[in-house]
Amino acid sequence: MDTIEANTTTTPEAETKTTIELIRPLTKFPQSMWGDRFLSEDIEGQLDKLFDELNLQDYQEMDLHTISIHFQVFRNHGYRMSCDVFNKFKDWSIGKFKEEISIDVRGMLGLYECAQLRANGEYILDEAFSFTEAILKNIEKNLDGNLSRQVTHALSRPFHRGMPMVEARLYLVNYEEECSKYDSLLHMAKVHFNYLQLLQKEELRIVSKWWKEMNFQAIAPYARDRVPELYIWILGLFLEPYYSQVRIITTKCIILNLVLDDTYDAYATIEEIRLLTHALDRWEANAMDQLPEYLKPFYRIILDEYALLEENLAKEGRANVVYASKQAFQDLARAYLREAEWRYTGEVPSFEEYMRNGLTTSTHDHLSKSALIGMGNIVNEEALAWYKSHPKILKASELISRLHDDIMTYKFEHERGNAVTSIETYAKTFGVSENVAVDEVKKMVEDAWKDINDGCLKPREVAMDLLAPIVNLARMIDVAYKFNDGFTFPEKTLKGYIELLLLDSVPM
Repeated sequence: MDTIEANTTTTPEAETKTTIELIRPLTKFPQSMWGDRFLSEDIEGQLDKLFDELNLQDYQEMDLHTISIHFQVFRNHGYRMSCDVFNKFKDWSIGKFKEEISIDVRGMLGLYECAQLRANGEYILDEAFSFTEAILKNIEKNLDGNLSRQVTHALSRPFHRGMPMVEARLYLVNYEEECSKYDSLLHMAKVHFNYLQLLQKEELRIVSKWWKEMNFQAIAPYARDRVPELYIWILGLFLEPYYSQVRIITTKCIILNLVLDDTYDAYATIEEIRLLTHALDRWEANAMDQLPEYLKPFYRIILDEYALLEENLAKEGRANVVYASKQAFQDLARAYLREAEWRYTGEVPSFEEYMRNGLTTSTHDHLSKSALIGMGNIVNEEALAWYKSHPKILKASELISRLHDDIMTYKFEHERGNAVTSIETYAKTFGVSENVAVDEVKKMVEDAWKDINDGCLKPREVAMDLLAPIVNLARMIDVAYKFNDGFTFPEKTLKGYIELLLLDSVPM
């Protein structure tokens, strides 16, 4: 008893000493093998590191195919990798590419794809485009297997100008042999694609149901019924799963856009067009009284849909984004009216005047601003101000849309009457034939692509998420109008895209 009491009576100093001398079962575990690796273990972070360490001298011993792959990866992610890496493939004594590289088919294919990414002033890539295109067209029929499919597809649809979702799908077919080396990754890609397909089918169902409920087929029977085609168009803008609501909202906006276009272009009289434009300028329910009966339901749908969007976005403090889309829709109506007045009077404006109006009727300003509605907090005041400033990359996308459309449809428009396109206005303004006008307009399209490529390179004015819809709109125009009017006659192009993305699953 005395011993116990003696042991339990301790001073603060003794207590501290006892605590310090406690024996713990310490084990020396090995350090983490990863360190801080996962603080920046993403594609962008790794590319940042690789680009910072880039030494152009390292490319002196590389083959054309390898250099092309590196160039595409960096440029596709916004890094301004120098096109000087291709200098060694030129014979500078004659100023042309060395003929010996023409037998390297994979190298030619890679350089051809690199040329699609050229920016302003990159003349070696301008030359590369002409050189590789001629070589590939010449040898295309002599190839077989995967390489034949790869070359044929690239010549008709370079990767950079294709719809990203479709290009990913076709890659699994055209590069089957290369993909088979990575079985687990290939399997995961197929599963991911089929999962996305289920989500996209549901989105299309929602939009199709809305089209039926709005009774568009009855209130605007003259309008093109193109819901799946329009949905595919918007899917081309945003393929990420988290943009599901964006796709639904923007598809509804583009449907309103299409019905407006067909009302002005294919049905309404000039007086009815003026009345509808005035009503849209007012944007008030009582403005409906001045409209003919058949236009009132459509006008009501426009007001109601935008009011619903404003109500939903106001809860997030972002109603200003809806207002930007509404203003763009009003601008679109006024531009359509201008076109209708030209048709009515038979006036052929100057090319400059036509293009000022035509950039608006390309619909890209309205669509790109409508796409912002569902994109969340990334669309802040600064981003919205950037869009409203009508930046160079947006103008380029609009120009591609307007001119590509005109190139494919001007003959059809001739048959309909006094339609005005960039082809007629260019020919009249500069005193050239329509064939020459078409060639010159095509050159303008190529220059606009350089502006787009420039705008995507770092340092960017805004985040790539905000640039992506603008770039992808230009890509969808190339898809729809490169060979024909693939939207008015969807069986020529878009039908295959709809089947590939929404009807046919990837075989596992």
